[in-house]
Amino acid sequence: MDKQQLSKDILKLVGGEENVDQVTHCMTRLRFNLNDNKKADKATLKNTPGVMGVMENGGQFQVIIGNDVPVVYNALVGNMSKSPNADNASSGASTGEKKKRNPVSALFDFISGIFTPILPAITGAGMIKGIVAILVALGWLSDTSSTYIILSAIGDGAFYFLPIILAISAARKLGSNMYIAAALAAGIMHPTITALLANGDTTFVGIKVIAATYSSTVIPIILAIWIASYVEKAVDRVTHASLKLLIVPTVTLLIMVPLTLMTVGPLGTVLGNGLSGGISWLFDNMSIFASILIGGTMSLLIITGMHYALLPIIVGSMTSLGYDFIIPLMFAANLAQGGAAFGVGLRSKNAKTKSLAYSTGLTAIMGITEPAMYGINMKFKKPFIAALIGGAVAGGFMGIVNVKAYVLTGLVGLPSIAAFISPAVSTLLYALAGGLIAIVAAAVLTYILGFQEENAPEPVAAPVAEPATPAATTSATAVTEEAKAQDEQVFSPITGEVKPLSEVPDPAFSEEIMGKGFAIQPSEGRVVSPINGTVFSLSKSGHAIGLVSDTGAEMLIHIGIDTVKLKGQFFSPKVQAGAKVAVGDVLMEFDREQIEKAGYTTITPVIITNMHQYESIESAGRTTIKEKDLLFTAKA
Repeated sequence: MDKQQLSKDILKLVGGEENVDQVTHCMTRLRFNLNDNKKADKATLKNTPGVMGVMENGGQFQVIIGNDVPVVYNALVGNMSKSPNADNASSGASTGEKKKRNPVSALFDFISGIFTPILPAITGAGMIKGIVAILVALGWLSDTSSTYIILSAIGDGAFYFLPIILAISAARKLGSNMYIAAALAAGIMHPTITALLANGDTTFVGIKVIAATYSSTVIPIILAIWIASYVEKAVDRVTHASLKLLIVPTVTLLIMVPLTLMTVGPLGTVLGNGLSGGISWLFDNMSIFASILIGGTMSLLIITGMHYALLPIIVGSMTSLGYDFIIPLMFAANLAQGGAAFGVGLRSKNAKTKSLAYSTGLTAIMGITEPAMYGINMKFKKPFIAALIGGAVAGGFMGIVNVKAYVLTGLVGLPSIAAFISPAVSTLLYALAGGLIAIVAAAVLTYILGFQEENAPEPVAAPVAEPATPAATTSATAVTEEAKAQDEQVFSPITGEVKPLSEVPDPAFSEEIMGKGFAIQPSEGRVVSPINGTVFSLSKSGHAIGLVSDTGAEMLIHIGIDTVKLKGQFFSPKVQAGAKVAVGDVLMEFDREQIEKAGYTTITPVIITNMHQYESIESAGRTTIKEKDLLFTAKA
């Protein structure tokens, strides 16, 4: 691939040199601060050979290249008449981000940042509620027994005390003290205050306190913690270091608990009830129209990230009404993506495409849609349109028969079918029928519409890296891809908690654009080699390490997200590019606490970037892991 021509194409498609304020790069992508993001031709860029993906994040326009990014960056800078100083770009980027921060994008990021970490808790509780519902429906459990009461309490607990869970998550996102936030939520939910508000005619220092119920609510506590973060930081700034532990939490709680009870809480309750009531009214009066519209556009919302705005509405409806109308439409949209992928498999004459379509279609109907959506349906375009239509058709059916979800689940697919169990068995049967309609409609439409397989872009894969100049990354010579791939065991480079890539707050990793693998939330600040091989590249900022195993697996260890902006601060490399390493050899040390204190997550993706040489990734099944424990196996 001609890197000079690729750099010229990229520069032209981002709006030309006059549209580039600053540009730098990290381990895998070019990071532009553009004067006007709208001038960039995203659609053409995405289909440009050599470009693995395009995304906008925090005001930056990012072009994902892969291992060849240093070469492309140097060629791009060489083609510009004015040289954007790479060393200054990071600091300049920060200014640009603040200046061009999209409020809507910031809101979605805030919402997703709050709700994503708590999904395991409320999903687990929701599934328990579903299991209890199944046991009662089958007559295996009496709804008057003590066993039923205990199991119901386990399922309801996370929802009843949802404000406390949300307070902790919101405080973490806002950078304030999580335990002060939890104490604030506990204060407004205290049984004494709940009973006092229930009696009415309550005052605090002569000011009337408006009665409201805070258990199972969403918006009141989010508003309260948002305001509390400013109060806490203001008090912290004016308090002497020796008194912070005493003064900051005391003053914050004394201000925020009464303020929440008197103003913020009642306002949030009104807003929350209004949203839930509005959605309920919409589906009561315009059910078919709303269901067709949401079912047909849900996949588009997921692509843009706008689906995060639905999370507070879903949770609010579930907790206040006891059911939700949106989850069934997500169910329809996800199964339609699977159906469209099946349609591609049925029509394709390419054995590799068939295999990929069927496997990703299966994962989509199980609730994981990204591989089918990005790897098959959007790649061939018409299948994606068929999936949208299938979601709309199935959504319309669910609107007609009034399907509701009674349990909140994490993945919305066949495993979440318990969400539709209610006293009326017909709801479950209608949900299954709607899912079948989504799959069949999307598959049939895909088969009828067809697609231009021979003109489709090649499957996304990390390019073979070339020797790079040392501007921002040092590299060793790449291995060739001629040898047949072998199974590769990948051992953990970090001690910590294993996470799926979907939890990484960066679409390049969460959508598996860069490759497949897992992420680790570190509990220690050290990285060791996960394979026997060679250090292929080491970013100048120290946040990313490229490796090539002795059997040809190309790997990337990316410490934290956006940590390139730290410009090497808090990172201490222990090897150089070209070094031979064995499993367990120390590659990097980093100050985890200081990185997080600077506002960056340290979640670390560990991925295979040349996945086109492998059939699948097989997890070792661990949730917590130590250095040198088996993390996953790449199956050839």
